[in-house]
Formats: sequence, structure tokens, C-alpha cells
Amino acid sequence: MSTKDFVEKDYYKVLGVPKDATEAEIKKAYRKLAREFHPDANKGDAKAEERFKEISEANDVLGDPKRRKEYDEARALFGNGGFRPGPGAGGPGGTFNFDLGDLFGGAQGGGAGGGFGGGLGDVFGGLFNRGTSTRAQPRRGQDIESEVTLSFTEAVDGATVPLRMSSQAPCKACSGTGDKNGTPRVCPTCVGTGQVSRGGGGGFSLTDPCVDCRGRGLIAQNPCEACKGSGRARSARTMQVRIPAGVSDGQRIRLRGKGAPGETGGPAGDLYVVVHVDPHPVFGRKGDNLTVTVPVTLPEAALGGEIKVPTLGGPPVTLKLPAGTPNGRTMRARGKGAVRKDGTRGDLLVTVEVTVPKDLSDKAREALESYREATAGEDPRAELFQSAKGA
Repeated sequence: MSTKDFVEKDYYKVLGVPKDATEAEIKKAYRKLAREFHPDANKGDAKAEERFKEISEANDVLGDPKRRKEYDEARALFGNGGFRPGPGAGGPGGTFNFDLGDLFGGAQGGGAGGGFGGGLGDVFGGLFNRGTSTRAQPRRGQDIESEVTLSFTEAVDGATVPLRMSSQAPCKACSGTGDKNGTPRVCPTCVGTGQVSRGGGGGFSLTDPCVDCRGRGLIAQNPCEACKGSGRARSARTMQVRIPAGVSDGQRIRLRGKGAPGETGGPAGDLYVVVHVDPHPVFGRKGDNLTVTVPVTLPEAALGGEIKVPTLGGPPVTLKLPAGTPNGRTMRARGKGAVRKDGTRGDLLVTVEVTVPKDLSDKAREALESYREATAGEDPRAELFQSAKGA
């Protein structure tokens, strides 16, 4: 995330929430928008994909209390066109030209100051005591997105799965220097900082990565053939990733620090894993509860009794079927559902399906004929017709 994003982008507006929104409100808004604009639901729609990226970026900031605090403080300081310390601070008229990179180094994932975490006093202490250091700034590694497909049981109970990922990492041939002899020179454009300043209006300047050295602060004298002098090369690795119990189909999991390695001491990026869940031939899912449809015979439904019901990965349970149970009634087996975040389990919702036999033996047919004669005076549709007339 660039320093400019913290000043100019209104993440509250992106998620459609007020500035005093609670964490729960932010989470709810993100989930709703993520489902609406997810690439899987809008295949080939570039605008939806771009909107999904904006939503994810906004949630990354507002969904993290520490980063949200930094963002709010940054907007409060610089949201109205610049910072003016007052007469005598910096130049004529009291306008002080400064570099936002010094303040937002932490917001980009790796500045030595740690962003606003140390308080505003630390921020302004660094601001008014700027030196002429030519050391390249730490750069945060790229975020990586991957996908994994789980079985229904793995999604309910959790699983550790191998993920093969490809990302940019320091080139092994030149040890990340970009120079095949390992002796790069300092970039004359940015003097080794990896950044160049430009006027941003309002009496202050903004920083951008140096184009000549691509933000590295160094230029290869003899470019490495493997990485073409960039110091970065495509690297593939396999990682064992723990998927928590209770994940649902389409859920996007964030694993901090598991993305691409950073540069010059910067932290690694994050890994985002989109989970796909295969359907189960018997069980379904409804939030933290599992669902199952169990067939019962006509005598069982009419007379009642005990029925055995399968559970996911465990022994069957016995449920008591009340006499006169209608088709479609749902009963509950507590604690036999999916794992919740607190480690407890939801319930198993058992829906009864009364089966009608296709083939009858002579004895069974005679019994049903006797039953029909015994109940000939009853009309189960009488109330239906009466209600229809009343309507």
C-alpha cells in the first residue's frame, strides 16, 4: 500500500460504512460486498474484479484495529491539504515541506518507526530530525493468493494441506544484488534510498519508488543473467498450511507473513487462500449446523418409534420419532454439527422424509385396504377447501 493511499483513499466509503462503524459492522459489510463482487461469481468481469480488490484492500486496513488507527490519524492530519506547523517551522510563511514516507513507513509494512504505533510524538520526532541517510528503505513482500479444494469432512474438521506457490524472491544466482559479481553501485538518481520526491501540493512532498533502480537503491554494473539485474526471481515453494475447522465454500483466509519475502529487511507479504469445498453425498451445511434427510416408513411416522441417524465421522445417534410425525419435520441432534470458532460444535438437523412403497405384497396391500376402510370417514383435504372458499 502506498503512502498516497492512506491520505487519498476513503476506505469507509469503499465498504459503505460510517467512520464510527464497529468491527462487527465492518466485517458484515465486507462479507456482503465480497460475495457480490467475488471473481468466481463474476467471471470475465474486469470491473467486478477491480471492485473486489478495492474491497479487500479496505478490509485489510479497517479490519485490523492497529492499521485502522494509523489510517484514521493519517486522514485527520493530511486529509485537508497538508500540514502547516506554524511560523518559523521550515520556511517562509511557516510551510514545511516534508516527505510522507517518513511518517508512513510502518504503514507500508516494515519501516523502522512502525507507523503510528509509537504515538504522534514519535512521528513528529522523526519528522523534524530527518537526516540525509542513503540507506534503501525496507520493502514489504508481495501478497500471494492461492486456492485449495477440501472435502466436506476436511472443511468441517479442519485440515493441513500442502500448497505449492510461486512468487518473487531474492535471486539465488546473485544473492539478490542484481549484479553477477555481487558488486552493484548506488543509484545516482535516488542516492540509494530507492525513493524520489515530488511536489504534492499543500506545502508538502510525496515519495514514489525510483524508476531507474525500481525502488532498490542499487543498480547492477554487470546485470545478473538469471534475474536481468532486478535482484528478484520467480521462486516456487511448497508450504504446509493449516485450514481451520468450520470453513465454508468460497471463504478467503488470510495468513499473515506467509507471502513473498520482503527486501532490505522488510517483512514478508500475506498469503490469501480461497477455499473450495466439495459437496457430500449425504450431509449438507447450514452455518454451524449440518443437515441430513432420513427416510422413514409410513408405520414409523404414524405410530412413532426410535430411528438411527448417521453422523459425520462418528457413530450413529438414536432419535425418538413421535407418533404422527408429518413428512418434512426437522429434529435436532445437539453437538453433532460443524466445529465453531470457540471449539464447540453446532447441531445436526435431521429432516424426516416419509417413503411410499412402490411394490406391495398381498399381505401389505390387504392391511392398507383395511386401514383405508377404517378411516373412510376422514377427509384430510376438507380444511383445505374450506380455507380456499374463505379466501
